Amino acid sequence: MKKILLGLIAVVVVAVGGFFGFNFYVQHRVEGEVEAAFAQIRATGAKASHGKVSFDLRSRTVTIADIANESATQPPVSIKIANFTAAGVREGDATRFSADSIEATDVEIGAAVPGQTIAGLTYRLPRVAVKDYSGPAGPRQLPASASLFDLYRFGFEQLASISAASVSVPEVKGTISFGPQMHSDGGEFAYSGLALENLKDGKIASIKTDRFTFTVNSQPAGKPIKMTGNLANLVASDVDVGAMAAIFDPGKANDDREYRAYRHISAGPYVITSTQGLNMRIDGITIDDVAFKPSRLQLPALMAAIPPAGAAPPTPAQVREMMEKMATLYAGIRIGNTELHGLSVDTPEGPVKLQAMRFNIDNGKIGEMVFEGLDARAPKGPIKLGRFALKSLDISGLMRMGAEFSAQKPSAAQAFALLPLIQGVEVKGLVAPYKSTSKPINIDTINLSWGRFVGPIPSEAHVTAKLTSPIDRTDVGLQPLAAAGMDTIALDFELGAAWTEASHSFALEPVSLELGNLLKAQARISLANVPRAVFSSDMAQAATAAGQIEAGALEVTLRDLGCVELGIAQFAGVQNISRDDARRAIRDAIKAQGEAIGAANPDANALLAAVTSFVETPGQTLVIKLTPLGKVPAAQLMQLLKTDPLVALAQFRIEASTGL
Repeated sequence: MKKILLGLIAVVVVAVGGFFGFNFYVQHRVEGEVEAAFAQIRATGAKASHGKVSFDLRSRTVTIADIANESATQPPVSIKIANFTAAGVREGDATRFSADSIEATDVEIGAAVPGQTIAGLTYRLPRVAVKDYSGPAGPRQLPASASLFDLYRFGFEQLASISAASVSVPEVKGTISFGPQMHSDGGEFAYSGLALENLKDGKIASIKTDRFTFTVNSQPAGKPIKMTGNLANLVASDVDVGAMAAIFDPGKANDDREYRAYRHISAGPYVITSTQGLNMRIDGITIDDVAFKPSRLQLPALMAAIPPAGAAPPTPAQVREMMEKMATLYAGIRIGNTELHGLSVDTPEGPVKLQAMRFNIDNGKIGEMVFEGLDARAPKGPIKLGRFALKSLDISGLMRMGAEFSAQKPSAAQAFALLPLIQGVEVKGLVAPYKSTSKPINIDTINLSWGRFVGPIPSEAHVTAKLTSPIDRTDVGLQPLAAAGMDTIALDFELGAAWTEASHSFALEPVSLELGNLLKAQARISLANVPRAVFSSDMAQAATAAGQIEAGALEVTLRDLGCVELGIAQFAGVQNISRDDARRAIRDAIKAQGEAIGAANPDANALLAAVTSFVETPGQTLVIKLTPLGKVPAAQLMQLLKTDPLVALAQFRIEASTGL
């Protein structure tokens, strides 16, 4: 029994000794591998050092103290970590390193930027915690350049090379310093509650930040200004860090594939304040489906084209190059939808509020840009707007046109090229001060669109307008309405125009106009033999082609809603006679003129009879139809209408009728 007990004791002593021996061996092996990794960094010319390295075999935990790394670039980029701990360490293969958890404390990253605007950045992270980490076994070499773009690419590529269940950073604090031309004392920024979930294959399921704040102090013209910002609840879903790295990678300059960087982003509220009196708030922001084409979104090339502050003014060629790069940049962005809601800005005239702004962008074009619920105040009174929309706005095209016209004023023909860059405008629910009147103008809707371009000229257009306007008593043309006791007038208008190439016909249809309680009119006007050359931006060529246009049929319908009685009342007042006498005087004048007209054109008798009936009986509808008797050149007809209207009418068969 005693021998057995002594034997067991011997086994325990040997086992324990062996354990500590093996643990000592592993400790030294880990220290050696860590030192080898740091030696690789130093071999590039960078500075890299560390403090004590320890390894706990039972928990497989590696701890490294006092890590310091400084790149060989000038100016250098530095990284400091007070303590690095990786628990549950394992090696899947020689190239990958895995751990159940990683924690880094007191992390500091600093970079001096050799630029004219930003001079330096510093990030301080008190704690970084990672769960279920897997990444490259050795450290990645910092870029040889100190360019901010290279640093961003390095960071994105580093993220793309690892996987983790989560990364949490409770707090990030940073400082930024600016170049002397910015007249700024620098600024501070901070993130709180930063968390990344499910990193794998260069994708991040979500990135969340509870709050982002910044403060910038500047002194333009020697006057100190402090600006602060506060953005809460930032969440980004389905993030592709590889896509973001691509836009900073010169090697992707020919990559025309589209990379979706974000599926969804939301944030808000966002508040900016300034000691200058600027106060802005956005209740919420949402952005969907953000994608890039690296071949068109090369930010380093764009920034290289921008002259540094203090340099000589750019030449026209440099301006064109920069604008062309901007146009290409916009063409490389796709955003499914962006919405900002609950916007408010303080101004000297009072607060400006906007319920929502929305837009989307694809291939350099905004499909629709919408502003809704504007509430503001102008010097002459309040302004309210229900909706304003721009349709199919070509931003890249505007940039290119701006580059083309930067050196010289565009000719009239060149200015036509701007028309295809926007294809519609919509206004709804506008209430605004009208001139010096005490009443506002109310616009229910204005909708203007055009398209089917022949070169730069639209061959199709449509406009609708419905509004109520005060009557300006100082306007001579409106004084008769004011004298009749009217202080507002309602307008309801619609006009459509379209050219049909197959038949070479042009039609104005529908044409409708309603003036309050005065008149309702409808018309259809057609032209024949309208050649394609009419739509040339060359005015001489268009004018020559216009000589081939022939007049078509014309149909006009007028419905009296009160204009006849108003006209008679005005005539009676001017002549100082009764309304009945005024009506008879007007009727007799029409009859006398009709006798002269009827002798030259018998068809005109029917027209004059219908007009007489329209004047005599209020509330009637007058219908007039003109049909050309043959080919009637439109230019010749316009000239005859000025010099000899009777001869002009003789070119048409005239039909006229009235009815209640």
